[in-house]
Amino acid sequence: MSSAERTGTGAEEPTADEKPTTYEKPTTDEKPTDLDGALADTGVEEVLATLDRELVGLTPVKTRIREIAALLLVEKLRAQVGLSAGPPSLHMSFTGNPGTGKTTVALRMAKILHVLGYVRKGHLVAVTRDDLVGQFIGHTAPKTKEVLKRAMGGVLFIDEAYFLHRPENERDYGQEAIEILLQVMENQREDLVVILAGYKDRMATFYTSNPGMSSRIAHHVDFPDYEPAELYAIAELMLEQMQYRLADDAGPVLAEYIERRRAQPNFANARSIRNALDRTRLRHANRLFARKADALTRDDLMVLEASDIRASRVFADVESEGEA
Repeated sequence: MSSAERTGTGAEEPTADEKPTTYEKPTTDEKPTDLDGALADTGVEEVLATLDRELVGLTPVKTRIREIAALLLVEKLRAQVGLSAGPPSLHMSFTGNPGTGKTTVALRMAKILHVLGYVRKGHLVAVTRDDLVGQFIGHTAPKTKEVLKRAMGGVLFIDEAYFLHRPENERDYGQEAIEILLQVMENQREDLVVILAGYKDRMATFYTSNPGMSSRIAHHVDFPDYEPAELYAIAELMLEQMQYRLADDAGPVLAEYIERRRAQPNFANARSIRNALDRTRLRHANRLFARKADALTRDDLMVLEASDIRASRVFADVESEGEA
């Protein structure tokens, strides 16, 4: 009796070689990846915590930097278990008004990239157009290549990057610098991260005119202006770092100064606050100098009075056209 007759199916039972293969999940002794341990090993959390301490506000910026750090850490862990989508593109664009912390964040970004093993050195080279573009034929390429050589293994931060492109000037050599940058950003992206920075609207125009550059930028981070309360907190942080403090009646005057200064031309966020405090220190020192015959206490040397702030031209009836 055939096998078909024994089973009653009317068809022959397949032999061992003919039986279909069924998928069985392979057994593995692989242990789960320890994310907390990896975080501790890299020290990236400490860098992020430093960024939080150094910069007031900027919640959207800090969130984006944490997202980028998380992506890099996960990619690092994936590579350890044989998974890889290829090295992520890390070139960035920081847009915003002056004094919003772009350079500080770039410094911390370089550190994050270093501790996660994405750049060899983790240093930051900050430049402008003048550092890259020559004034004569044959000067631009050597200047640009020298800057790139210094930046290799770290981060190249190009402030006001839109000045590299001046289409209205036929004899401008900025396009040569851009072409060299494009080649390096593509061919050596595993050893150099480029961050382009500037005003948001001008950077948008720059990217429209240079689609090759735009296509190489993976992360766009916009830095908002600071609110008055944030600027006051920044001032307090700066004063603490400089070992000064405000007299009780000086706090409201500083708050009023911030409101007035924000409404005037050429306001540069935290940069303007630092300049204001430097001038307040100058008036404080001049006030103490006038007391030549008096012994000065520690408080005298530390405390900024309301009058030191109110002497600013910002409190004058006529508007100042520049910093006051």
